[in-house]
Amino acid sequence: MAGHSQFKNIMHKKGKADAIRSKLFSKLAREITVAAKLGLPDPAMNARLRAAVLAARAENMPKDNIERAIKKASASDTENYEGVRYEGYAPGGVALIVEALTDNRNRTAGEVRSYFTKAGGSLAETGAVSFMFDRVGSITYDRKIASDDAMLEAAIEAGADDVVSEDEEHEIITSIESLREAQKALEAKFGEPRKAAIVWRPQNTISVDDETGEKILRLINTLEENDDVQTVSANFEVSETLLAKMEG
Repeated sequence: MAGHSQFKNIMHKKGKADAIRSKLFSKLAREITVAAKLGLPDPAMNARLRAAVLAARAENMPKDNIERAIKKASASDTENYEGVRYEGYAPGGVALIVEALTDNRNRTAGEVRSYFTKAGGSLAETGAVSFMFDRVGSITYDRKIASDDAMLEAAIEAGADDVVSEDEEHEIITSIESLREAQKALEAKFGEPRKAAIVWRPQNTISVDDETGEKILRLINTLEENDDVQTVSANFEVSETLLAKMEG
């Protein structure tokens, strides 16, 4: 899903800076609070919380904000959020998986459905598209941390399944079960990663034309602007021409 990851980088560069960062911090804080509430409030003992804190640090979220979000989990007036997953089709038959944390399932479902409909796509039943993806562990390091060969060797020793090295980063792929141990082994060698999480990874990608690609990218952007939506995964690729247009 190179197109999607590149598009997210473009949005950071275009940066509707303060508004985007404020919304992002709110989403990160929500995940931190939920993770701390579901397990121990110690990142060292709670894998989901550790992943949430890593994601927050990667976005330069202030330490005070992170600590406040963890403490909020033990407050009696904390909102009760539940995790929900939506699956559907964007224009061109591209598969999308949308994960959210919401305190009102009906509200979120209605909003997500309207986004798909307005974009010319459609929501589907749970399981309708997720079989096209693998649920895996993903550990990301800056490209400058190590050479391709060194990262591959270290990843294999750590029990990982694969490494994808791109222009700006190395992504180490693991099974869900081995994510934590692989992360610990890699941290001992390279330090803390940029990100470590369980993700939906497409088994194959669909190439779409620029007109369709623009519709998909706008749909993803709309979904990600929703306060409840945490992640969007998809299985498409777009041209460099369209990426340049979206960046311009």
